Amino acid sequence: MKHKGDLTRAERLEIGILLGKGHSLRSIARQMERSPNTVSYEVGNNSVHGTYIPLRAEAKARLRKRMRRLQWSKIEQHPALKAFVIDKLQAHWNPDEVAGYMRRTRMRPYVSKTAIYDWLRTARGERYCIWLYSKRKRVKKRKKKAKKILIPNRIGIERRNAGANNRTRYGAWERDTLLSKKGTPGGAAVHQERKGKLVVGWKVRSMRPREHTEATQRVAEIAVMKSATADNGIENRDHEHWGMPTFFCEPYSSWQKGGVENANKMLRYFFPKGTDFSTVSQKQIDRACAIINNKPRRSLGYRSAIEVSLKAGIIKNTSVLIQG
Repeated sequence: MKHKGDLTRAERLEIGILLGKGHSLRSIARQMERSPNTVSYEVGNNSVHGTYIPLRAEAKARLRKRMRRLQWSKIEQHPALKAFVIDKLQAHWNPDEVAGYMRRTRMRPYVSKTAIYDWLRTARGERYCIWLYSKRKRVKKRKKKAKKILIPNRIGIERRNAGANNRTRYGAWERDTLLSKKGTPGGAAVHQERKGKLVVGWKVRSMRPREHTEATQRVAEIAVMKSATADNGIENRDHEHWGMPTFFCEPYSSWQKGGVENANKMLRYFFPKGTDFSTVSQKQIDRACAIINNKPRRSLGYRSAIEVSLKAGIIKNTSVLIQG
C-alpha cells in the first residue's frame, strides 16, 4: 500500500465516526485505504483513557510530533548523557554508532542518532562536528573517477565468488589508495575485509606496482586474505604476484568497492586531502586504523571490527591492529 503520510484531521474524524458505528480497525483501514498498522497505532496511542476522541487525538499527535523535533534537547537536559555523547564523538564514533551502542547496552537515558545529528546542527552542538569524519554537519557526496588502465589478465568483478559478493565468508578484501598531496609521491594502500570490516593501511612511497604488491603482501602477513577486489589503477598491474585471486571493478564504478571507499573517508579525517605522506609514518597509519577497528559498527551489530575478526580467526598479528 502506498505511503500517504500523516493522518489528517478529516481522517481522524472519520475514524471516530466509524469506531462509533462498531467497525473493526481492519475494516476502518480498508475503507480509508490506509494500512491497518496506521489505524491501530493512531487509536492505541492517541486515545484518552481508552476512548478515541478525534479532536483530542489531533492535539496529542501534534504535540508528539513537536516533541520529536525537540528530542535533541534531551542531550542538553542530561549532563551525563551529553558528556557520554561528546566523549564518543571525540573517539571518532559517528552518531549512529553512539546510539547503536547505547541501545545494545540499554543505557538510560537513551538518545537516537537523529537526535544527535539534530543537536549537532544547533549552536550548542555545532562545535563538536569537528570530530565527525566529514567534519561537516551534512555529508557532501562526490563522485570519484577511476583511471582506465590496461590490467594484464584482468578478471572482472562479475566473476567474483558468491561468498565474497554476499559477505557470507571471511577473507574477501577490497583495496584502494589514499594519495599524497599533488606534486608529492606515495600515499597509503588501504585494505578492508568485506565481512568483518577490518581496516589495514600500509604506507607506499609511490604508485609503482611493486610498492603496492609489497603492501598487499604485508597485509596478508597480518590477516587472512583469500581474495581481493581492486580498481583499474596502474598500481594494481602486478596483481598476479599478490598471492590471491583478484577481481576488478568496472571503470568509473567505485561503488563496487564501497567498503574500502568508506574506510578511506574515515582515514581522511586523520590524513586530510593535501597530506604529504612522506611526512607520515607507518605507526601513524596503524594508530588511525586501530581507532577505526576498535569502534562499534552498525553493520556488525554495533560490535567492533577487531571483536568480530578475532572471533572469526582471521587476524594473525594482533599487536599492530589493536594497539596501533
